[in-house]
Amino acid sequence: MTFPDITADIARFASDLRGKILANEPLAPYTWFRVGGPAQILFMPADEADLAYFLARLPREIPVTVVGLGSNLIVRDGGVEGVVIRLSAKGFGEIVVEDGCRLRVGAAVPDVKAARAAAEAGIDGLAFYRGIPGAIGGALRMNAGAHGGETKDALIEARGVDRAGDVRVFGVADMGYAYRHCSAPDDVIFTQALYQGRPGDSATIIAEMERITAAREASQPIKEKTGGSTFKNPDGRKAWQLIDAAGCRGLVVGDAQVSEMHCNFLINRGHASAADIEALGEEVRRRVRETSGVELHWEIKRIGVA
Repeated sequence: MTFPDITADIARFASDLRGKILANEPLAPYTWFRVGGPAQILFMPADEADLAYFLARLPREIPVTVVGLGSNLIVRDGGVEGVVIRLSAKGFGEIVVEDGCRLRVGAAVPDVKAARAAAEAGIDGLAFYRGIPGAIGGALRMNAGAHGGETKDALIEARGVDRAGDVRVFGVADMGYAYRHCSAPDDVIFTQALYQGRPGDSATIIAEMERITAAREASQPIKEKTGGSTFKNPDGRKAWQLIDAAGCRGLVVGDAQVSEMHCNFLINRGHASAADIEALGEEVRRRVRETSGVELHWEIKRIGVA
């Protein structure tokens, strides 16, 4: 699908933008699945002030969608109408070590990079981020966690910009965190986070991160075109066990497949469409519901039009 080019309209109401604006930009290269259609407009702000300026002037009728590193994302084949915002490492990639075992991290920083920076500074408590394929902005939005740790365990506050262009700060209690859930307003685009760790030995923390890396490589298809864990774990259950018991290990739709290695992962075998991947996920949900009575809920975010 090709959308109407509205870059000239944006230039009229936001003439002082410093970031990059691209019309009908393919989004597949920005996702780990490598599928999906274009963004009507892809905007990559220069920094937080540029983002706030843009949002304050963008007409409210134009929808806004935010994407990060694309690790937990399906972009549907028809693309995404309106403006897609992607924060770049250049404007949102700062990492600052502060007194008291604190780490301030930009929203575009990959989780693994934040974990590494904390380890090198002798800050314990963020090693779990080594096991999460994404960026800090996404981790804030979904209370990302792995290997016994969650974002809520270490976060002090998150900073972001709302749809009106106002900069807002949320304490961890304001985030309304639950399992893979955040109650902060949906229109807030997080720009940075402040974490609290505890004193630790760098070598010991790095050894723990290496253990996490080895565990992931042994049990997850991380070298495939995948989106990470597909479904949330139901209360007291493991999604992968339910999927396996439903006979879905290795199940194929089009060129999408349930991973043989870890059946809560879907993979693009090379030529899958977004429709293939989403249809496969829905078939898995149907089979699990029929065999166990459990309703699986998507953890992967799905955006755009079919």
